Amino acid sequence: MTKTSTENKIAVHNLIENRWSPRAFADTPVEQEQLQALFEAARWAPSAMNEQPWRFIYATKDDKEAYERLLSCLVEANQVWAKKAPVLFVSVAKRTYDFNGNANGHAWHDVGMATANLVLQATDLDLHVHLMGGFSAEKAREALDIPEGFEAVAMGAVGYVGDPEGLPEQLKARELAPRQRKPLHEIVFNGKWEQK
Repeated sequence: MTKTSTENKIAVHNLIENRWSPRAFADTPVEQEQLQALFEAARWAPSAMNEQPWRFIYATKDDKEAYERLLSCLVEANQVWAKKAPVLFVSVAKRTYDFNGNANGHAWHDVGMATANLVLQATDLDLHVHLMGGFSAEKAREALDIPEGFEAVAMGAVGYVGDPEGLPEQLKARELAPRQRKPLHEIVFNGKWEQK
């Protein structure tokens, strides 16, 4: 099942158009080679000073203990549906530059770039990623042994699309609703900020 927007007026690459964030995941495992391809895509993202400040910690359902550690970092509302995904991961940012130890104010941006690469590679493999801010970075630090100088940024669930009938009613409604995006005139300005 591919969910598309009904509001596209300008053609974009099909990987972007087909990308969406399901909450219903199938039980089908994700092959190790596919996971490696996702992280390889992330590895090739651009970054300030080529710092490559991203790190990823993942677990599959094959390793129940590791999977439960990651799942426990999510807020309860996300655990309800994310526990069905065959793969969970957390993205992590290195907060300082290697070459001088100064704060890297672009680290989170660059982790986002790497994660976007990962998401598009997943789409190309007929996988889907649902990214989540609803998690405890502090719990992730403790449970996953994230060292000082690094900070958890977001979590993600990865897998094949499942049947939305298995979701609670309110989540099922969101799953089946059309994708929506703000119009370009609200987010893009020519030359200076314009409040519409």
